[in-house]
Amino acid sequence: MSLTAALVLDARNTLGEGVTWCVRSQSLYWTDIHASTLWRFRPADSSTRHWNMPERLASFALCDDDDWLLLGLASGLAFFHLESGETIRIAEVEPGLPTRLNDGACDRQGRFVFGTLHEPAAGEARRAAGGFYRLHDNLVLEPLPLGPVAISNSIAFSPDGATMYYCDSMRRIVHRCRYGDRVTDACVHVDLSRQQGEPDGSAVDSEDGLWNAEWGAGRVVRYDCHGKPDMVVAVPTRQPTRVAFGGEHLNVLYITSARDGLTAQALTQDPQAGGLFAVEVPFTGMPEPRFAGRPA
Repeated sequence: MSLTAALVLDARNTLGEGVTWCVRSQSLYWTDIHASTLWRFRPADSSTRHWNMPERLASFALCDDDDWLLLGLASGLAFFHLESGETIRIAEVEPGLPTRLNDGACDRQGRFVFGTLHEPAAGEARRAAGGFYRLHDNLVLEPLPLGPVAISNSIAFSPDGATMYYCDSMRRIVHRCRYGDRVTDACVHVDLSRQQGEPDGSAVDSEDGLWNAEWGAGRVVRYDCHGKPDMVVAVPTRQPTRVAFGGEHLNVLYITSARDGLTAQALTQDPQAGGLFAVEVPFTGMPEPRFAGRPA
């Protein structure tokens, strides 16, 4: 089955990412990483709001307390108060390494799981210099035995919380593992090494289907619990980045995208790059888990 997403907001993000639906406010949040900007869009009235971040915002999570977000900034973790703009730092991540935070999502227990990516110096090749981590509700940071990684992505969890999906986009393979207090038995879930796109951000529906944005391929693909593709959503831009289920019935798939790396000539052929897209799908998502911790 094939569907096509439509442009909802011509955001012109340099690197739109981290798209997340808030059930309580019926709002969509996402980040433009390179612009250090948090976005919010309310479909009911098409209103938008922006927040400037103290540094690049790679990923984030909703919190139990509606007034706060958990930020995955380039250098580390912080709480952010939506109304006052107050930022409370929690921890640096990989200080001294040439890495920054990248993809992240809350597990079903309310812990924030995220990974990093290598930022090579001029003339240097990107390499697996980063790792994966989990922030507990008591703000203790735990390394996870899933690295090393060059570009962490596709972090998502099965409906029962017992499976974690993740990838290194450079390797173009999405893995799954048994997930709980311990993380074990990692194996290949989807192999894209012979296809055009790279696996980027993902979301899981209520039937344990993994929806993955394929950077460079202009599409989102649904993979069943066995890793078999069974639905394709065409996106009218080359670089979709991440997906989230939203809308009143959680059956609207929202998709962020990027202009990053596209030349002026390429942008004339891809004018909707960096936009926010949406399509109604015959599956439903689940409410986004919220981070269970709070500022001291």
